[in-house]
Amino acid sequence: MLKRVYGLVAALLLLIGCGGIAHAAGCGIGAAGETQRIAIGNTGRAMLIHIPAAASGDPLPLLFLFHGSTGTGAGMLHDSRLEETADRHGFILAAPDGGISAGNGYVWNIPGVPTVTGAIPTEKDADDVAYIGAAIDWLVGQGCVARDQVYATGLSGGGRMTSWLGCVDAGRFAAIAPVVGLRAGNPSKTDPQTPDPATCKPSRPMPVIAFAGDKDTTNPIEGGGAGYWQYTMHAAEQRWAQLNGCTAAPVTQWVAAGVYEERYSGCRGDADVAGRITVGGKHRWVVDNEAMWAFLSRYRR
Repeated sequence: MLKRVYGLVAALLLLIGCGGIAHAAGCGIGAAGETQRIAIGNTGRAMLIHIPAAASGDPLPLLFLFHGSTGTGAGMLHDSRLEETADRHGFILAAPDGGISAGNGYVWNIPGVPTVTGAIPTEKDADDVAYIGAAIDWLVGQGCVARDQVYATGLSGGGRMTSWLGCVDAGRFAAIAPVVGLRAGNPSKTDPQTPDPATCKPSRPMPVIAFAGDKDTTNPIEGGGAGYWQYTMHAAEQRWAQLNGCTAAPVTQWVAAGVYEERYSGCRGDADVAGRITVGGKHRWVVDNEAMWAFLSRYRR
């Protein structure tokens, strides 16, 4: 009898001792509170993944963070400070590198759209949409991620990648948050000032919160800029509102000092579309991380 009691006590102590390890049950890809470069299944690629400090091993929400053109996942983690947000709210943060080398970093493969190098991706270039999809499947399969709580955000070229995923792979994402790079499909070839409806046909309503600065001269909110941009942020918001079947008139209000928001509501699936503009903000991470996560985490797929 005593041996049995001692055995139970020893087992209990072992479980308690393992409590601080992120992969105690289920997810086994990294330690709590740390960011590591993880090889993703059989894709031949790896990405930086941050496991939140309080991870218990149960499947968690996942937020992808996409860097800007010629950037890296590591640089984007540093600039966004989203690791701190992930620790506070208990979500996994993934920061991949784009599939096409450019300058000292990478760019994303958005078919039909020139990168900052001026080149249009070809079939020989890495398929970033397929890679991200494979990463989601692999992380879910590892017991790390809740499939219905996958989100995406990104800066500039990463914002366009975020928008593109909302257009072509909406079935995998619960909500998106492009930063200084909101799109709703490629610019129309006949009228670059408008989105081409044929290039953005999401399979479901997609909640969107976008962030930008009104002094951004790289991707101006009033449109123009490089050839891959052209139409205004407002036009992109309107298109997403149309795609989501929003019925209420947009409401504009100040949401913080120097930050105003235009929001479309009354949408199918409660999939609001919101654009937050920082007065004086330039081409950088102009994001209230807490507000972004509060919006994203409302949604499940």
